[in-house]
Amino acid sequence: MRRTTAAVLAMVAALAAGCTIGKDDAGTQVGEGSIKKIDALSGAQIRVSSKEFDEQLLLGQIALVALQAAGASPQDKTNITGSSNVRQALTSGAVDLYWEYTGTAWISYLKQTKPIADPQAQYDAVKQADAANGVTWWARSPANDTYAIAVNPATQARTGVKTLSDYAALAKRDPAAASTCIGPEFKSRDDGFPGLEKAYGFDLPAPQEHLLNDAVIYPTVGKGDTCGFGEVAATDGRVAGQHLVVLEDDQHFFPTYNPAITIASGVARKYPQLEQVFAPIAAKLDTATLTDLNKKVSVDGQKPATVARDWLKAAGFTS
Repeated sequence: MRRTTAAVLAMVAALAAGCTIGKDDAGTQVGEGSIKKIDALSGAQIRVSSKEFDEQLLLGQIALVALQAAGASPQDKTNITGSSNVRQALTSGAVDLYWEYTGTAWISYLKQTKPIADPQAQYDAVKQADAANGVTWWARSPANDTYAIAVNPATQARTGVKTLSDYAALAKRDPAAASTCIGPEFKSRDDGFPGLEKAYGFDLPAPQEHLLNDAVIYPTVGKGDTCGFGEVAATDGRVAGQHLVVLEDDQHFFPTYNPAITIASGVARKYPQLEQVFAPIAAKLDTATLTDLNKKVSVDGQKPATVARDWLKAAGFTS
C-alpha cells in the first residue's frame, strides 16, 4: 500500500534529520581527488536518499561522499523502506536525489508493460518519459542489478534446472520441488513474480511460495531446507557468498536495471554542475565493480560509508 505524502514526509524527516557528512569514522575530513570543489555548490544542502537494502545504502553513501568532495553540505536521508516510498519522497520534494533503476522506473512508476532490450534505449525512454513527472535522470551505470531466480547447487543437481523455462516446467510438473523464497516487493511487482509467472506460463501454488525478508532469502536458499530456489538481485554479493547459481532468463522477461542518479528537476536546474560530479562515477560502476562492493557490505560486514569512501579514493575521485 502506498503511503500518503504526509506519512512519507514524516518518515523522511525522522531519518537522520539534519545529518550531514564530512568526516570519516576516525574524524578525518573527506579529501579531494579528481572531484574538485565547485563554487556554486558551496554549502548546498542536497538531501540524498536511498532504499533500504545494502546496494542502495552503498550507492547513497557514494553520492554523499562525492557531494561533500564537490563542496556541498549533503544531508543523509537514506534508508527509506520500499521503492514506492523513496520515489514519492523525491516527487513530493522531501528529498532531492537518489539512485534509481531504469527497469523499476519503466515498469513500476511509468507503468510500461514491455521492457526495452537495449539498455541505452531503455534509459533514454525512461529519461524522456519521467521528465513530465519533474524527475531528471543523469548518466546511467552499466551495472545491471536485475531481478533473477537463483538455485542452490544441490537443488540444481537434483532437478537439472538451468534456465527459467526449466524452472517453469518444474513448477508445473512438481510444484513441491520448485519451492521458492521471495520477498514482499517481488511478490507484488509487475516486474516481479506475478509477471514472471505470466511470461513463463506457470502458477506456483501458494504453499510453495515462501515470503521472507529479502536479506533472509540468500542464506535460506543456500541451506535449501525451506526452498531450493529464491529471488535474488544479480549484483548482490551474497549470491556468490552462498554459492548460488543464477538461472538464465532465456525468454528475457526481466528488464535491465541500470542504476542512475534521479534528481528533482528543479534541483537539477539550480545545480547543473552536479551532473559532472556523478557522470564519471556512474561510468565506473560496472556489474563486476558493484557486485564486489556489495560483497564487502553484505558478506564481509563492512559499513556502506566505509566501502563508499574506500572505493572513491581507490578510483581516484577523492584523496
